[in-house]
Amino acid sequence: MITRLLVANRAEIASRVFRTCRDLGIETVAVHSDADADLPYVREADLAVRLPGSAPAETYLRVDLVLDAARRAGADAVHPGYGFLSENAAFARAVVDAGLTWVGPAPASIEAMGSKIRAKEIMREAGVPVLEAPEHPTEADLPLLVKASAGGGGRGMRVVRTLDDLDAEVARARAEAESAFGDGTVFVEPYVERGRHVEVQLVGSVVFGDRDCSVQRRHQKVVEEAPAPGLRDEVRSAVHDAARKAAEAIDYRGAGTVEFLYDPATERFWFLEMNTRLQVEHPVTEAVHGVDLVALQLASAEGGGAADRPGPPQGHAIEVRLYAEDPAADYQPQSGVLTTFEVPRVPGIRVDAGFGSGSEVTTHYDAMLAKVVAHAPSREEAARKLAGVLSRARIHGVVTNRDLLVDVLRSPEFLAGDVSTAFLGDLAPEGAAEDPGAAVAAALALAERAGAARTVQRGVPVAWRNVVSQPQRTGLEHRDGTVTTVEWLGTRDGYVVDGHGVVAAGCERVTLERDGVRTTYDVLVGGPHGREVVDVDSPRGHARLARVPRFVDPAEQVASGSLLAPMPGTVVRVAVEQGQQVGAGQPVLVLEAMKMQHTVAAPTAGTVTELPVTTGQQVAAGEVLAVVEEEQS
Repeated sequence: MITRLLVANRAEIASRVFRTCRDLGIETVAVHSDADADLPYVREADLAVRLPGSAPAETYLRVDLVLDAARRAGADAVHPGYGFLSENAAFARAVVDAGLTWVGPAPASIEAMGSKIRAKEIMREAGVPVLEAPEHPTEADLPLLVKASAGGGGRGMRVVRTLDDLDAEVARARAEAESAFGDGTVFVEPYVERGRHVEVQLVGSVVFGDRDCSVQRRHQKVVEEAPAPGLRDEVRSAVHDAARKAAEAIDYRGAGTVEFLYDPATERFWFLEMNTRLQVEHPVTEAVHGVDLVALQLASAEGGGAADRPGPPQGHAIEVRLYAEDPAADYQPQSGVLTTFEVPRVPGIRVDAGFGSGSEVTTHYDAMLAKVVAHAPSREEAARKLAGVLSRARIHGVVTNRDLLVDVLRSPEFLAGDVSTAFLGDLAPEGAAEDPGAAVAAALALAERAGAARTVQRGVPVAWRNVVSQPQRTGLEHRDGTVTTVEWLGTRDGYVVDGHGVVAAGCERVTLERDGVRTTYDVLVGGPHGREVVDVDSPRGHARLARVPRFVDPAEQVASGSLLAPMPGTVVRVAVEQGQQVGAGQPVLVLEAMKMQHTVAAPTAGTVTELPVTTGQQVAAGEVLAVVEEEQS
């Protein structure tokens, strides 16, 4: 029997495993890097061990440090979570050799599926359909997909649409794979443009239903659901049988997932990979089958028999991954302090979060903040419930994909089940214009805040004047750099703003009336006086506004043509030299953040007049990376 379990992972997955351990009476041990020391999962564990450093390679990927932490904490079992060492056969063997219980499949099974190239060979021999890669790609084989053999999560994956790009994309995929998994081996296979990503949950060789994970960006899943919608019974049965064959081919034990690419046009499917671990999206399976997959993992590790075959799924579950990223900027990861993180907890909603209000999101790890799951009698009800909860969530401090997720869940195409791996690229969100009342609410809250800070004449209305010469003006900058100037007056009877009736105004809440409709805005102000940042939440969405200072500090200006770092990261390649002529769109350098590489390109043709960074250098968001002086016509 397991008595004390160490989770060799971090954030949301560690919290998830700890929750089941508490239910079963198993003591828990967390390991944490320096960057993660203040995250909630560390406090949730019974014991915690520091892994000095912040980068994965010096902390969570160090087998020796993790095993030493287990020894010092007196753990008798190790759960790998997902990511990091979870599919590392050498780590699994080291855990067993140390006399600890390994909560996962046999090392030989991990090894068999660890290389996607070898895994395809095994599946082919087992009679599972696989995609056959062209030996010598031609234009007729396009598009192609370059994939890392050793990993997943979208890292080391590149779509190739012209053969001229093949070598460059292979090189980029190798670099990402080497950084993320320590193995730069890649392979090429046909890319099914509008396929669906359907996967089967297994415990041993027992099938626990299927999931659809087709809504993806950068080949990383964003929305997952169970059961997979729109599959005919015959197709669903065939997919389950193929997954069962895959598990039996490697004598699989414990929880695992077999992933397939499904073509709705032909109803054909092909093996993609087998994940020999728990999946991020496992909660949707738990919801519809009423099981605890972590508990089944622990039971299997303790030598329990085969899992009971589950009954048919009950209702429908949808999960979204809430990321710290900016969809409007090609999904660039974001970092900073998550000043507010509050998701409404209502019946049928589950939140698996790795962060809380006040947590810092760093650039060292994956950008996922939390998973939010809805379970309801029907798919439509689950989507509506989940969209409603997300729209009411208060998430401040970093840009997230929350609004995109709401757009997806409310889109007619998604509700009709018309999803594919190209869904996000095709999505045309309605993208309602930001509510103009948000800027008004922000301006009035700032005025009230200034009034509350006065030490004299506190009884005089804010900004009241005996003789009014002109309105007060508050400039507010939006995320896209545009500025709204709110003009308002402070009178004996309250505030006057063109187009809005001011029903009530306070430092944290403002109620406005427009066209006979009242809207209440919750306002949170932070930052120093004169440079405040204001978060405004209402039923019409969230707005983050920065007060424009009345006077600009010349020291904060940058030269025209400056290329600024879009996020904190590491410069992994400098592609130009100072004095070099570059064309518009030509790569200048490559940044790595959250294990993904991002190319910074020249916005116009010109000359590189400044290049203050070098390969390996850490840069902060907004730091000048280079200056490209535009050519004069």
